[in-house]
Amino acid sequence: MRRVLEQALVFAGAAFAAVYAPGADGELLCLVESVGVPRTLCGVRDSYPVAGRSPAAEAHRGGRPVWLGPRDLAAQAQSRRVPSRDFFLAALPLRGDGGCLLAVSDHPGGFDADDRACLDLVADGIAFPAAPAAPDGGDLPPGSFSLAMDTGRLRVGEDILDLFGLDPDDFDGRVETLMGLTVPEDLPSLMSVVEADHMTIGERELEFRVLQPAGPPKWLRLRGRLVPGGEGRPARLVGSVADASTLRSDITDVARVQRLAAALATAVTVHDVGKAVVAALRRPLRADRIAIAELENDRLVVTVLDPPEPEAWPELWRAEWRTEWPDAPVRTMPTLAAALREGRTGIWPAGSPLETALAEVGPGGLAVLPLPAGNRMAGACLIGWDTPHDFGADERALLTAAAGLAGQALMRARAFDAEHELVGMLQRQLLPRRLPRLPGAVAVARYLPSTAGLELGGDWYDVIPLPDNHVALVIGDVQGHSAGAATLMGQMRTALRAYAVEGHPPDVVVSHANRLLVDMETDLFATCCYVDIDMEEGFAWCVRAGHLPPVVRHPDGSTEIAETEGGPPLGVMTQADFPMSPLRLQPGTLVALTTDGLVESAEADIDEGMDRLARHLSAADPAHLGLVADALLGNAPRSDDVALLLVRYDGMATRPLRESWTVWRVPQAVGHARRFTRRTLRSWGVTEDLDTALLVVSELVTNALVHTDGQVRLDIALVNDRLRLAVADASPRTPVKPTSIGWEATGGRGILLVEAVSAAWGTLPVSGGKQVWAEFVLQR
Repeated sequence: MRRVLEQALVFAGAAFAAVYAPGADGELLCLVESVGVPRTLCGVRDSYPVAGRSPAAEAHRGGRPVWLGPRDLAAQAQSRRVPSRDFFLAALPLRGDGGCLLAVSDHPGGFDADDRACLDLVADGIAFPAAPAAPDGGDLPPGSFSLAMDTGRLRVGEDILDLFGLDPDDFDGRVETLMGLTVPEDLPSLMSVVEADHMTIGERELEFRVLQPAGPPKWLRLRGRLVPGGEGRPARLVGSVADASTLRSDITDVARVQRLAAALATAVTVHDVGKAVVAALRRPLRADRIAIAELENDRLVVTVLDPPEPEAWPELWRAEWRTEWPDAPVRTMPTLAAALREGRTGIWPAGSPLETALAEVGPGGLAVLPLPAGNRMAGACLIGWDTPHDFGADERALLTAAAGLAGQALMRARAFDAEHELVGMLQRQLLPRRLPRLPGAVAVARYLPSTAGLELGGDWYDVIPLPDNHVALVIGDVQGHSAGAATLMGQMRTALRAYAVEGHPPDVVVSHANRLLVDMETDLFATCCYVDIDMEEGFAWCVRAGHLPPVVRHPDGSTEIAETEGGPPLGVMTQADFPMSPLRLQPGTLVALTTDGLVESAEADIDEGMDRLARHLSAADPAHLGLVADALLGNAPRSDDVALLLVRYDGMATRPLRESWTVWRVPQAVGHARRFTRRTLRSWGVTEDLDTALLVVSELVTNALVHTDGQVRLDIALVNDRLRLAVADASPRTPVKPTSIGWEATGGRGILLVEAVSAAWGTLPVSGGKQVWAEFVLQR
């Protein structure tokens, strides 16, 4: 029918020609086939009421041609719009069961006598079936189908079921059943045809593959048309399906270019683009090698070599340009440079004079595809054959189309790679480079980005050494996967570390971080789990903010998911409670903190994932934490980032001796502090350097009482032969060591004395103030 209609364009001077036929309900004349300019430019409709006053309906009812000029068209009330140009319209009835031929001309004189005679011949030459599709319940012609767009119910002939390898008794009438037998790569394009939202009135043609029990997939060709429904009747997709295995060519079909475009649309990296191009071109072109290189300034950087073996490529590439030509100046290959300047596909048959670096790529023929992207060249693709290759016109068209698609995709992928590298570098800088050595414990951590997408997220971990042999373990997750999430992750990690080092208890640390995130007025929120472990006592406090609880493996191998209370995620509520839950740790206990990317997936929810993590942890050997972490992560694809922190508590081999004294603000306060220090050190068996320690206590306590307000506390600790004296007060100001002191000065020498007699001294911020400390190495 289409070939007959094209005669109206060639011999009758028509700009548009179409065939209309009665619909299934007989109330509408529906568009069946059209050729020429888009119908919207001619002001014609997809359908016309049979009882209406349109030229198509009058020709159909009256059985005689209707010839109209511009003025007549303007007077037609049923016309959707009047074209601004001068159009001539012809409507001729068709023989058989009805329908009409509609032709439009934009020539000044319209259709002359010869044109009208030609249109009569075209109308006589169209053999139209009784209806565009069989009515519901009727028999379908061989190779035909009818799909109801509202229910997805499908009626097909038995020969179509044979093409899909289905028995008629096994077919349930659902279109999803047949689509489930297609090759997954072809499914998106097939769905675009059978979905009503993507269809327009007119013919659609598509080639796709069907899986076979044995051997390669079978190629089928679908031709379909959306037929509008009548009153109370749904629209239907009608058409035919035929075996295209013997009709199609490996390189000339439009479907291959469509599949390449679909593959490039999902390619996010430069390497993905290269693989998509290789998959689309090498096999159908029967090429022996394909190389894809990016153009960076005046140098070509190879990103994909297929085959990847160095022996498959010229010796000159390996000898002069190191590992398989990763980087080469364009000027070293004049032929390639010229092709890039001209921006046109270059083809050199076998025996063409080429420079050695290119001649050995394709001794039987070489194709150089510049990859354009906007106003510049993104790179080049080299395709070579070993045996003489004949370049046909269809093959050249395929190469040109593929080059244009690949160039645009390469530029997008390059921008994505640059952003991904920037975000990755940012996240590497924000995460700890290495974990600290802990007193009485060993910690390992792992971070893995998602394998489903290349955007990095906001998962983080941290291990924070604190005074008095305390250690804070932190793991968290910022919502989203973007540079913003990674940046916010770094801010939250820094804030939690700062609040922890200040000496705040765990609940205060998390509360401060929550308030900070709320004040930042970001749209993102974060979750975290904070565990403060006392290495001396084997006791810990856990605070959760919308995060997963720790998993604890006891020394006997049993595991449990810690029962800890939780608060809301950070950044959600300004006033929120973050309760602390206790944890008791025996030597040999393993604590695991993780983010939801490790335990949640499309196949299992978080509870199942946590139970699985506990089982794997119970079967692991805690003596080798690195191997345990690697085994827990595994090699399965991940749809989210994963952070994992493992800590094995071994207990401290030597526990410090500690005593504290609250200094009251009374006239004898310094004397009381000296007597407390003397009694404590004598009870510990310390007799050496006693006077020096008492001098330091006097100076530190005096400074605290004179220069600060509030409570003052004296702490004494002894670890092996190292004595530590510390005085905490309520002032955040750090004592300043004077640069010079006159003979007549009455103060200012205290810090100089402390520095002179101690092995080390300094200050630490603590909750609500500071701590000034000094250490001595006792000579036993």
